[in-house]
Amino acid sequence: MMNLSRSVALISLFLLPLLSFSFSVDNPTDRRVLVLLDDLSLKSSHSIFFNNLKSRGFDLDFKLADDSKLALQRYGQYLFDGLIIFAPSTERLGGSLDSKSIADFVDSGRDLILSADTSASDLIRGIATECGVDFDEDSSAMVIDHTSFSVSDVDGDHTLIAADDLVKSDVILGKAKIEAPVLFRGVAHSLNPTNNLVFKVLSASPSAYSANPSSKLSSPPQLTGSAISLVSVMQARNNARVVISGSLQLFSDRSGVQKAGSQNQYEKSGNEQFVTELSKWVFHERGHLKAGSLVHHRVGETDEPAIYRIKDDLEFSVEIYEWSGKSWEPYVANDVQVQFYMMSPYVLKTLSADKKGLFHTSFKVPDVYGVFQFKVEYEKLGYTTLSLSKQIPVRPYRHNEYERFIPTAYPYYGACFTTMAGFFVFSFVYLYHK
Repeated sequence: MMNLSRSVALISLFLLPLLSFSFSVDNPTDRRVLVLLDDLSLKSSHSIFFNNLKSRGFDLDFKLADDSKLALQRYGQYLFDGLIIFAPSTERLGGSLDSKSIADFVDSGRDLILSADTSASDLIRGIATECGVDFDEDSSAMVIDHTSFSVSDVDGDHTLIAADDLVKSDVILGKAKIEAPVLFRGVAHSLNPTNNLVFKVLSASPSAYSANPSSKLSSPPQLTGSAISLVSVMQARNNARVVISGSLQLFSDRSGVQKAGSQNQYEKSGNEQFVTELSKWVFHERGHLKAGSLVHHRVGETDEPAIYRIKDDLEFSVEIYEWSGKSWEPYVANDVQVQFYMMSPYVLKTLSADKKGLFHTSFKVPDVYGVFQFKVEYEKLGYTTLSLSKQIPVRPYRHNEYERFIPTAYPYYGACFTTMAGFFVFSFVYLYHK
């Protein structure tokens, strides 16, 4: 029995470093990704998307969503850094997986791609709701657009949409413009208005609506126009990223598209470029920032003081770098700010950049003493959030640090001496003049 215990302990010590291999601040894209499928045939029908991930160095582990041996963590350590769920019809996940464990996975700072379709189960809808996305309550409803549809669906029910209303962000979708429309066939969703962390990446056109394509409308549809989101993303406060799509076909190998009413015919739809660029963002290959420590000191000095005095002149700097997919590059921006904060910001300064990653500024300590903080809180669409702070006390002048004669007191000095002179003249006149 003791030998068995020793063997288990040795195996645990051997596996622990391997299990600890996860998201790294120094190398954010060294990732292991679990892919859950409800049908293994998706490996071939969505091969372009999966092969693209593999070519970028991702280690994909394909499993059926109802596999009884599924687990996201072992010995308290997560086995994967990313999760892809392409199992919209799965009512219950296998092993130890459920909606709570997936929420905990995201809460730990890891990333998720979730795709639904018309067969979306309550489980998939529940996970999406946790992320601030609400799918159409009508399970038979699809997005229909009689204006912006693919010409291949000209005689159909116009549920194969050619969408081109993309988020305007080079960080999320790359600098290369997606020329061809993105083909979408699936369910609509809306964003929870109380969740300011989720936003649309691909929106429906103003003529779209969500309804059952096989039946006539008996009442106005609940979701219409640009309120319909086709693909949405969320970046949590811990910088975990989530992509939610209402169409599983969006990631498939479909090609060739012509939008109704357009003379342009494309050999390939924009799907491949769209999902490739989106996956680069969700897996932190782009838009990932890191910052060094906050550095401050008095002007003309290099050492950081333990305390400042009111009206001291100081210099402040911080280094910020952006992950390029292979290495850390200097981040260049003109909207990074620092606050000198105590209950509210007494100083708010925009930092100057030297294009080498160093952001710096100088300012005078306000004429208020107390415990202050240097605060850098940077939030920009598509980028990870930076929240840095460093506490520093500020003291008033000591008694021997004031000026000997204060210029503002000169009138009082003058009044004092004038009174003395007047009293002397009055006394002289009173005593010696009859």
